[in-house]
Amino acid sequence: VHLVESGGGLVQHGGSLRLSCTPSERTWTIVDVEWYRQTPGNRRELVASLKSDNRFTYADSAKGRFTISRDSAENAAYLQMNNLKPEDTAIYSCDAALRNTAGYEYQYWGQGTQVTVSS
Repeated sequence: VHLVESGGGLVQHGGSLRLSCTPSERTWTIVDVEWYRQTPGNRRELVASLKSDNRFTYADSAKGRFTISRDSAENAAYLQMNNLKPEDTAIYSCDAALRNTAGYEYQYWGQGTQVTVSS
């Protein structure tokens, strides 16, 4: 199993994108999920996290603009990004704890999706 991300792309300043993160196999379910972003030469930055008990956190740069969510029926996690700024340009990736049908949990990283915001 691996994580499949989608939804990145090129958007103008002030635009919106919604990133998705899903397990490649539906027998695995998302428990906790985190979204990170990284630009060349910089460290990965935690953008938002959502725990199984619905506790969430946001980076200061994301507060008020980004929303992390999880859809159990779709077995997917999302990062809704509004009012995007050029400084949001980065590769975004999800990191999720997945649980299989036997009840075991493992941590997985996605490959990342490029988000580019033009000025």
